[in-house]
Amino acid sequence: MLKLAKLLHYKSFHITFVNTEFNHQRLLKSRGPDAMNGFPDFRFESIPDGLPPSNENATQDVAALCEAAMKNLLAPFNELLDNLNDSASSNAPPVTCIVSDGFMPVAIDAAEMHRIPIALFFTISACSFMGYKQFEALQEKGLAPLKDESYLTNGYLDKVVDWIPGMRDIRLRDLPSFIRTTDPDDIFFKYSVECAGRASEGSALIFHTFDVLEQEVLNALYPMFPRVYTIGPLQLLRNQKQEADLSSVACNLWKEEVECLHWLDSHKPRSLIYVNFGSITTVTKEQLVEFGMGLAESGHPFLWIIRPDMVAGDSAILPPEFTEETKERSFICSWCPQEEVLNHPSIGGFLTHSGWGSTMESISSGVPMLCWPFCGDQQTNCRYTCSEWGIGMEIDNNVKRDNVKKLVTELMEGEKSEKMKKKATEWRKLAEVASGASGSSSMNLDKLVKEVLCQEK
Repeated sequence: MLKLAKLLHYKSFHITFVNTEFNHQRLLKSRGPDAMNGFPDFRFESIPDGLPPSNENATQDVAALCEAAMKNLLAPFNELLDNLNDSASSNAPPVTCIVSDGFMPVAIDAAEMHRIPIALFFTISACSFMGYKQFEALQEKGLAPLKDESYLTNGYLDKVVDWIPGMRDIRLRDLPSFIRTTDPDDIFFKYSVECAGRASEGSALIFHTFDVLEQEVLNALYPMFPRVYTIGPLQLLRNQKQEADLSSVACNLWKEEVECLHWLDSHKPRSLIYVNFGSITTVTKEQLVEFGMGLAESGHPFLWIIRPDMVAGDSAILPPEFTEETKERSFICSWCPQEEVLNHPSIGGFLTHSGWGSTMESISSGVPMLCWPFCGDQQTNCRYTCSEWGIGMEIDNNVKRDNVKKLVTELMEGEKSEKMKKKATEWRKLAEVASGASGSSSMNLDKLVKEVLCQEK
């Protein structure tokens, strides 16, 4: 969201970036208390989410956040818009448009009440969005939610769903994971249905992707919505429009440990594997150990990001033999500047949870992936990364060290390695073309501004 906001600021928009109070405080903690001050036309505001206090170093409970988004955010957001529009008390121009997270449907209501256009920005892949769009139909056809727990393991999830527009040979297991519930009132399932269902009420949809990457599914989405804009990869678009005055406005909710970059400098090109499971994924103690020992036994050097809240309900403790085996060839830290890491010449592969931000950054950097999808859209991203784009391999959900060792070795030096690296380089070049001055994503950003965001009331 911040990257898109910076691009719109470059297009001469006055930006008011709205976070929940919880995330705004985390942003200040990671960047410094004054990092967000001093930009008269790029300001930060926050609204309460109504949730009880929680650990400031950990992501909030996601189910509770979905509930809060539906019930608690409309009134404070409307109040903020009224205050911004009050010329007597606000030193900002009136709000003329909203760009909202697509999974924040209360913003649609607010835009309607203020009679201004709203673009819904889905920070997921277009193929994942198409998956979410089918949840209601899957329910009507009796395919989801699951009848009982046995359906998770009896082969049912291998059933091919052959009627989804633009998605060939997709199995139930490749769709966003919230269909895997047995509860018809599951909050993630219901919230997904609501957000995808209400998307057509927006003035436009924005996807963080580029045309050639997801052409088939995009061709199926275009007739479904009044306006669809592909704008990505955002980091490549941003790289062309550097604004020194906004450099302190960065996008991480954890403090980055930049020392890891100096460590990377001491390694040969494409010799390292980078491991990061994103900002929400959790692992069990057992899974942590299996990943650790698999990495240790692979013999390859690695940079591993282990967040303070990554091990569910426990601390991240690795066995002594891991430490002994890897002390000369590993670097472990709690967070890092991921784009810089992925673009470092020493990185040869990325072990990822297949979050869409990480996937796009890996594509932009030309780095092949080992995919261990956790939840939500990650299963769909994994499917496309491995089967459609040819730049990844999947690690079984039931993670075992032997499998980790085998796949890391294959990724870094095996037969598939060269093919994946070649494909990754090809996709990187296509991403660079799309984000170039006359590329599809740059043109779509201009169209979004002209056709939607600058329309008169």
